[in-house]
Amino acid sequence: MGRYTKIPQDTFDALQTDAGILLKNFDIISAAASKDSPGYQLSDIVCATTGGINIVCQPTYSDYGEDVDNCPNNMKELKHIDGWNCSMSGTSLGTSAYGIKLALGAADIDAESSKITPRRNLSQDDFADLWWVGDKANGGFLAVKIFDALSTDGLSLQTGKNAKGQTTLGITGHVSIDNQDRVPMEFYSIDVDEPTPTAHTVTQTLTHVTSSFSGETVEDEGSLSATLTAADGYTISTVSVVMGETDITATAYNSETHAISIASVTDDVTITATAVENV
Repeated sequence: MGRYTKIPQDTFDALQTDAGILLKNFDIISAAASKDSPGYQLSDIVCATTGGINIVCQPTYSDYGEDVDNCPNNMKELKHIDGWNCSMSGTSLGTSAYGIKLALGAADIDAESSKITPRRNLSQDDFADLWWVGDKANGGFLAVKIFDALSTDGLSLQTGKNAKGQTTLGITGHVSIDNQDRVPMEFYSIDVDEPTPTAHTVTQTLTHVTSSFSGETVEDEGSLSATLTAADGYTISTVSVVMGETDITATAYNSETHAISIASVTDDVTITATAVENV
């Protein structure tokens, strides 16, 4: 293989897979903390889509040196960002009242009759934050948040014989007068680590007794095995095994073999054993 016929070592980890979903709400903190938390409810999914989602975050520039004599084109010191065009577009298969209102942009839903009525005037309530979230090959996810989103393409519903009705969806992010410097789109590339098992402490209070278990902790739901041995000239008289606040001596301790066995440790363990001198 040639010197330059290579791929980055993180290629697999960085791959985004499948079409992802559009969401009304997304809790990125909980989703990033654990693979067990999706960060959304099923009711948060905006609609089913076909053909995936196209996401664009594109700056527009001015060249202040454009009309300056002897100034080369695209001199970096004279480059200026006018703004950002941020959008999400795709094709929706949904015809819910919310989906139709979203495509229309300026519209009202009558909850009783399920009628969706377009409006001539915009309301600030027509703008809403939306999320697109998609899987990464390594179990993480890529998330894109678009701020103050509004449909700017309107509604176009295409039906067909033996086909599914398809609605075009074109959403544009907007700058708010209350936060004029914020670009209306942000991105998250999250690698979610497997949760680290909780370690439980093992405390042994032994009088004239030794234990084959020399550790101080056991992983959550891990097993614990120990054999107690009395000192020479002594006999084990009392043993207590407590996990958390529960005395589990009856199930965890074998008085004949002096073996302690806990199949699944779910809390801190305290082992107390005493041996008395033989008479």
